[in-house]
Order: sequence, then structure tokens, then C-alpha cells
Amino acid sequence: MNKLAFVFPGQGAQQVGMGKDFYEKYDVAKKLFREADEALGYSIMEMCFNGPEGDLRLTANTQPAILTVSVIANEILKEHGIQPEITGGHSLGEYSALVAADVLDFSDAVLLVHKRGSFMQEAVPVGEGGMAAVMGLEREKIVEVCEKVSADVGAVQAVNFNCPGQTVIAGTAKGVEHAVTLLQEKGAKKAVILPVSAPFHSTLMEPAAKKLAAELDKVELHDAVFPVVSNFTGGLQQTAAEIKANLVAQADHPVRWIACVNTMRDFGADTYVECGPGKTLAGFNKRIDKTLRSLNVENVESLQKTLDTLKK
Repeated sequence: MNKLAFVFPGQGAQQVGMGKDFYEKYDVAKKLFREADEALGYSIMEMCFNGPEGDLRLTANTQPAILTVSVIANEILKEHGIQPEITGGHSLGEYSALVAADVLDFSDAVLLVHKRGSFMQEAVPVGEGGMAAVMGLEREKIVEVCEKVSADVGAVQAVNFNCPGQTVIAGTAKGVEHAVTLLQEKGAKKAVILPVSAPFHSTLMEPAAKKLAAELDKVELHDAVFPVVSNFTGGLQQTAAEIKANLVAQADHPVRWIACVNTMRDFGADTYVECGPGKTLAGFNKRIDKTLRSLNVENVESLQKTLDTLKK
């Protein structure tokens, strides 16, 4: 044990104002925001700092915004002499983890996740798909209900195995609504429709995965300088070829976060630094294994706390 892991958040963690104090204090933040704006052809920095929130919530903006702030957090830790021995990210966060592991160039990754967001939204028009979080029900029962609803009403499946007691489902709007009602009848403590614009990681994302594959062919990927866990397999990945295949599959397959954390723990990681906005993954990790230590870096204050803890 005693190994350090960096983990990177996915969509839902965004908030207006994120990255601003990093920008004011660190040159590397200024540099990366400038590079992101140049790669995209519009100012993601302006959107991160000032919103509006509605624009920041659109997936084609959310993805590059979170990736940029996450990579800035990683780079600032690097400047302080702190680097992980293994990384992982949740959904979009896997791209941030791959930038940290020198697999993807930052500018390429920013544009790639912007396109990934656009492809995902194009695959299922707003209002036609949905997602819901299901709390307090075994995954087997959730999978069973989804299979029944898919056969009778409309496609729906379990797409995020986040932590014991929390699974996310996605599919057609009708399928998700019907599944939520059935899951509550089956004893789920809670089943809530999520405020998202597309059914991420469901089979309905297949057209997006195909377009993403074509974009990944245009980008240079390198072997990882340290292991990165794959959302698709739940295991380790290190070569450029396997990472590329896993990123394509990740778009229309479930995120196996429990498996990812178990893999990092088996590798010897007992301290996890969440780089980027929010503390969502710290919450998941605590429920997967409460012996794991979770820290986070989302602003200057949390950075200082994490540095103080790690340097003890």
C-alpha cells in the first residue's frame, strides 16, 4: 500500500467560478486556460469564471471545462512535487487522467471532449433520452428491471456502477421513467431522474462512439507513463492501442467505477486525490472502501489542505 492515486471527476461537478483562483495565483493555470480557448475557438475560461450556468451545463461545454480545471489541478500538484503512481477518472474524467499520464496532449484532449459532448448530444436529441440515479437496491435487481422495461417499454440499462448502493441507469426517456417507477416498487430507497441532456454510456450512444473513433484516429496517443484504470474494463491500461479501443467502447458502455477503485486499491493505492471540481468521487470511494484516504484539489484553499496533509 502507501501508493498515491489521482482521480478525476466527470460531468455534474461543474460550477460557475471554477478555476478562477488558480488562474489568479498560478501561471500554469493562465497558460492552460489560454491553450484551451485557442483549441476550442471560443473562451471556455470566460464560461468557467462567469457562466452563464445554462451554457456551462451543455455537455459540449461541460466536458472541456471540467477537463481544463482538472488538468490545471494536476499541473499545480506537479509543480509542488506531487505526482501519482496510478490514475483513474469517471467517464469524462478518464480523459483528464490520460492527460496526466502523458497519453493525450492537453490541446488535443480539450477539443476531443468538446466533440465527444457534441456527438453524444447529436446521438439522442434533448428530451428523448434520460438518466436516473438509483439508491439502496442491489445491482442485480436493477439490471433485471432494466431488462424487463427494455423489452416492454423502451431501452434502459444500468450505466454507472458508482458505489455500493448507488447505480445510474440511462436510456429512452420513457424507458427511464418506467424503470424508476418499477424500481421504487421493488424497494429502491430512492430513484431520481437526473438533470442531464443525454443518456450517457447507454447503447443509444453507439453513433457517438463511432464518430469518436474517427476523431481518435486523427490524434496521437502515447503509452501511459504510469497505469490508468479503464472505465470500460475496470482494469489497468497502459499501451496507446488498448487505451484508444477502451475510450471508444467507454462512450456506449457502463462506467465500472467500483471495479476501477478496487483495481487501484489492489495496485497499492491507499490515498486518493480528486483533481478538479467537487468531491463526488471521494463520496463514492468512501462507500467502496472506508479505509481509503480521500483528499481533493478544486481551489487554492483545498490545494493547501491537501499539500499540508501529504507533506506530513
